[in-house]
Formats: sequence, C-alpha cells, structure tokens
Amino acid sequence: MSHHSVPKQVHRLWSPDHEPVLEVEDGDTVSFDLTEATDGQFDPTSTVEAVAGFDWDRVYPLAGPILVKDAEPGDVLEVEFLELRSVDWGWTAVLPGLGLLTEDFPDAHLHLWDLTTGDTANFLDVADIPIRPFCGVVGVCPDVTEPQSVLPPGHFGGNVDCKDLVVGTKLYLPVQVPGARLSLGDPHAAQGDGELCVSAIEASLSGAARIRLHKGRRIPAPQFETTGPLHTDTARAGHYATMGVAPDLMRAAQDATRAMIDHLATHYGLAPIDAYVLCSVAVDLRITEVVDAPNWIVTAHLPKAILRAR
Repeated sequence: MSHHSVPKQVHRLWSPDHEPVLEVEDGDTVSFDLTEATDGQFDPTSTVEAVAGFDWDRVYPLAGPILVKDAEPGDVLEVEFLELRSVDWGWTAVLPGLGLLTEDFPDAHLHLWDLTTGDTANFLDVADIPIRPFCGVVGVCPDVTEPQSVLPPGHFGGNVDCKDLVVGTKLYLPVQVPGARLSLGDPHAAQGDGELCVSAIEASLSGAARIRLHKGRRIPAPQFETTGPLHTDTARAGHYATMGVAPDLMRAAQDATRAMIDHLATHYGLAPIDAYVLCSVAVDLRITEVVDAPNWIVTAHLPKAILRAR
C-alpha cells in the first residue's frame, strides 16, 4: 500500500475523457486540497455584489480523476475519509433561481463565516454551528458520451451533499467505467440535511482518504456507513421541529421550511433571509410519513443546543 498526493489539477465536468492525475491500487491512501465551490471567486471581504458577478464556468472545481487499478463496471469503490480540515473562513449564499424557496427569496444574499473560533461558528449571535467538514462532491465517473454537469448527483455519486461523509465514514460507489475515475470537490464546513438555500458553509479544506476496491460487488447507487451517530451530540438537547403536510414531498419540504423560518424570525429576531441561511447550514429535513395518501409529511428539525440563550 502506498500514499499519494493528488495534484492540484482540476476539472469541472464529468467525462471519461479527462486525463487521470494519478493511479492508485486497492488499499492506497491519498491526500488532497480542495477549493470551495466558486474556485476562489469569494474571499473574506466579499460583498453581496460578488454573488451576482461570479463566473459560473469556474464553479465546482474537482480534484481528479484518480484512476483505480483493476476497477471495472460491476465493482464497488470504497472511500474511507481519514482526515478533513476546513480553512479559517467560509461563505453561504442565496443564489437567485436556486434553492428550495426560490420564489420566497429571489434576491442574492451572502453571509461570511469566521471559522477560527474553535469547533463552532457564530451566526449573528443567535446560534453556534458545529464545524463538521465533508466533501459535497464525491463520485466515480458516470458512463457518459457527452460531458455532464457536476450540479446534479447520480447513481455514480457526485454532488450528493451528504453531511455525514465526515472523518471515519466509508462511502461505497458503484463503478461505472474502467478505472473508476474518482473525483472530489465542493468542500463544506457544515450543512443541514437538504442544503436548503443551495449552499452550506462553503469552505476550502485539506484531507486524506483510503481507497479500496471490492471486486464483483454490485450496488445500485451510493451507500455509506458511519462509525458513530449520524448527527452531532447537539441532538441530546432536543429539537424544535416544524411539519409540512402536502400531497407532494417537495411542497411539504417547502412548507416545513417556511414554518421554521417563521419560527426563527418570530422567536429569535432573525430577518427571514438570515433564518433561511441558518436553516441551510443547521436544520435537517426528514421524511416523516409517506404511506397515508393523499398527504405526506416532511419535518424540519432544528437542534436546540446550537441556539444561544435569548
């Protein structure tokens, strides 16, 4: 088994035509440095004007692809995260036309985070968000003939934005093309399940992972296993939850989020746009019930431990 450093060379589309940056074998480890999703177009002094002006062609720089020796379609690639360290600042933005509540929040908004204060990041003196770094994008290359955008995830993985892909987690990806062609990117310092406003605490990071190859194991889509609870110990203090009830899961998710935004605005004095940002980085959406037609329920869970005393 060998250790490799992933070269600082990026690509921005899924394609089997990208030149691999290195080749690894089963059991090898890799270290990597990942740049936040805008590829440096925001900095700690940026204002909201930067949101409207950034270059979409630079979004989602991915490290890789990493070729895995002997990997073939029908195998499974395991990525075990050994180390993940965020840099000292991050951002969360509302991007016009994107996110769960595009009609409610049509205007650009930018919040900058100080990540130098320890294990949490202060949000407007209302909440302290636990720092829990992970890669929003981890995937093998899909079997495509034309380059594919990184924005939507797929059965190959990609932009899954799963906040539990933290240190200790093992992610399993179904190999789609020879060599697997693993890539990583979109690093986050924290996120709620759902990434509601379309961005988490976006922050560059450094990390390391172990790569293993499971020959002949077939899975239909990504799977993962953790070494501990899915969520941080903030759950011990309980939650405040709002329900969305509707005949459509998307509508139910929107209604649950709107109710949570109203709760945060009413009881914690947050402007609705700031409450929306807090929901994106700390509130978890859960499917509560899908069997009693015609209505389904989605619940938004806010961990009470993150909130400062009023």
